[in-house]
Amino acid sequence: MKRLSVLGATGSIGHSVRKVLADAPDLYRVEAVVGGRDAAALAETARALGASFAAVADPAAGAALREALSGTGIESGAGPEAVLEAARRDTDVVVSAIVGCAGLAPTVAAFAPGRRIALANKECLVAAGAFFMAEAARLETELLPVDSEHNAIFQALAAGPQRAVEKITLTASGGPFRLKSREEIARALPQDALKHPNWNMGAKVTIDSATLMNKGLELIEAQHLFSVTAEQLDAVVHAESVVHGLVSFIDGSVTAGLALPDMCVPIAHCLAYPERVATSCRKLDLVALGRLSFEAPDVARFPALALAREVLKQGGVAATILNAANEIAVAAYLDGRIGFYGITDIVAATLDRINGGPAPSSVADALEADQLGRRTASGLLPKFAAKAS
Repeated sequence: MKRLSVLGATGSIGHSVRKVLADAPDLYRVEAVVGGRDAAALAETARALGASFAAVADPAAGAALREALSGTGIESGAGPEAVLEAARRDTDVVVSAIVGCAGLAPTVAAFAPGRRIALANKECLVAAGAFFMAEAARLETELLPVDSEHNAIFQALAAGPQRAVEKITLTASGGPFRLKSREEIARALPQDALKHPNWNMGAKVTIDSATLMNKGLELIEAQHLFSVTAEQLDAVVHAESVVHGLVSFIDGSVTAGLALPDMCVPIAHCLAYPERVATSCRKLDLVALGRLSFEAPDVARFPALALAREVLKQGGVAATILNAANEIAVAAYLDGRIGFYGITDIVAATLDRINGGPAPSSVADALEADQLGRRTASGLLPKFAAKAS
């Protein structure tokens, strides 16, 4: 039985990992689980999965975690060093699902020859993509994408050689505001933006889906994951979220990855690859579905996608700054401090303030650039909060 560690075990990806493991109990033995602040939820997860070690990122939650695990035989730790310890423990596969740049250092710490990283953390590739991919190659670590779009592309690429790839297309659901006017979107409250029509995700990712920033970040990820140019990447709106990605080849053939919107599908693929494992996920019935629709994204209503495309072409540190500013702006929107379009306004203003610079060449470089982006975006908040009021 192979060994598995889950970084971000109490989030939405972590819950889906549990479902996959429940369907295939002989697939893995769980070595370590990592959570953020909720000691009770992490302890429950550790017990349910039979983990050997549990680490909570918040040092203040350490005592509560120890108490909750008392008598179970499960070791525990708290704080950044405990998270890194969990990432480095001897294991075969590590699911990287810590949200934000906080997931970068633990994921890189998990790199080891022959080890597989099932990557669900966008920021590793957006904030430090070139370094991250080079370091994985240097340490002979296998990277498999968990995001449904990139996982679909990974599977579709098996249909032909890399040199025959003409275009990679990611699909976007369009989020909750796909049919809304710009005026309606501008008035949208956080509770409106959090009503995703197809997916059950955390608040940050759900807001990114509403702005289409999520798709922009995924285009940046795809460039690094699949070694393609910005010109070879495209995105279309596909409201049904059944086709997750398409690969167009030079001979006119197009291979697509389809599944009902359920994160258990790509997670099961990553955990069992190159084999397949049965899951209890609902299976796709095309006749029952009836139709699949596609439309071009409207960058006038969703300018975040255009911003990300520009960053994709620009290269350097711009993607790190984009991501950092977006995290600050999304948090401010969720707190009611700015309006919906304040998110992209702040990101654009931050990119204008920090114009150029080389791509990060280490974890420290990426985190330094991330902090610069956050400080700059935070300094701009009062200006856009005033506009919102």
